[in-house]
Amino acid sequence: MNPSQAPQFRGLVPVIGLMSMIGPFSIDTYLPSFPFIAEGLGVELPALAQTLSFYLIAFAAATLLWGPLSDRFGRRRMLLWSLTLYTFASAGCAWSDSLSTLLFWRAVQGAAACGGMVIGRAVVRDVYQGAQAQRAMAHVMLVFAVAPALAPVLGGWLQAAFGWRSVFYFLTLFGGFAVALVLFRLPETLPVGARQSIRPRPVALQYLRVARHGGFLALVAVLALGFGGLFLYIAGSPALIFDHLGLAEGDFGVFFIPAVAGLMGGSFLAGRIAHAWSGRRIMLTAFGVLGAAALANLGAALWIEPNAFSVVPPLVLYAFGVALMMPKVTVMALDCFPAHRGTAAAVQGFMQMGFNALIAGALMPLVAPSLMWLALAQGVLLIASAGLWFGRGRLMEGAATDRWAQRPVPRKAATCKTSQAPRREG
Repeated sequence: MNPSQAPQFRGLVPVIGLMSMIGPFSIDTYLPSFPFIAEGLGVELPALAQTLSFYLIAFAAATLLWGPLSDRFGRRRMLLWSLTLYTFASAGCAWSDSLSTLLFWRAVQGAAACGGMVIGRAVVRDVYQGAQAQRAMAHVMLVFAVAPALAPVLGGWLQAAFGWRSVFYFLTLFGGFAVALVLFRLPETLPVGARQSIRPRPVALQYLRVARHGGFLALVAVLALGFGGLFLYIAGSPALIFDHLGLAEGDFGVFFIPAVAGLMGGSFLAGRIAHAWSGRRIMLTAFGVLGAAALANLGAALWIEPNAFSVVPPLVLYAFGVALMMPKVTVMALDCFPAHRGTAAAVQGFMQMGFNALIAGALMPLVAPSLMWLALAQGVLLIASAGLWFGRGRLMEGAATDRWAQRPVPRKAATCKTSQAPRREG
């Protein structure tokens, strides 16, 4: 029997989707509270932006830890450790009385939150194969996409009713719920016989092999750059909502709810076409949608007076395109190292979140004051993503002959080639 059809694995996708929601919940829920946290702690608003950078940097760094640990000790145990730590860190954020204390607990929170994303991706690939894995990843994205829609809206309500500390108390409760969910609903998916060594030398060698695999790095960068064009607006949403659109803390849903509807629509379509479309066709369609969205966004920024009806629709279309490409690229990247998917997922998460941290800490403050510069930055990121995707062939050929890339997996797996999915009859 296919393991994905076994009774203990039914309902797995919603559980993994909820685990993946922790990351965006921790980023987006407190964004409406930025001015109030700054006032409460007696700091300037730009200084408070460090809380986002500290979270993202710690998130990126810790991904390199959770992946190998889950390869060695099992997915379920490491998820429980990461979620328990996240729960305590969220409570620490709520109790913070200074910026330095909040920065510390945000870093711990980020280091713990990444466990759900990294280990969740590995769990999906433990259980599902081929196009079924791509479809399962798309369904995880459907659940995941709810978080950015709910988080800022819920954060705005909590801020208006109870103040900024209530946001972190909510995240504490959410972390506790996630711990209970793993305890009672998530079986172990990595057999003891498939577990890997945690000794420093083998782990370091495996990271070196992953880091030298040109095809894998190209795939991860394709996704990081493409998603970066959307994350630029997520990280800059306080400036977008307060400054450019002139709205209040309760109005973050004006941007986030439609954008997440785009993410969910793209994820739904990706799941439906996983078995019927080739990878090439999926990616060409995704980049076509992303290109149209970026051009519309730039045109609106140049020629239309800023309002929700001119700013939001192109971003919704862009979110749709990102969600359409994400499952395919993610599965292709993990399949580069089928014996070390936890490690591969860790490097993938590290690069993704490290790039997000760079956007939040360096690029976003430069371009956020101008809608035109935001749109131009999005376009540059998309061009870089498309250039890597269409030029990745040489990188993959180099990886197939690289002695480090070849050692852990067979040559066929190391090339990470786009599979041609069979078409359905009728």
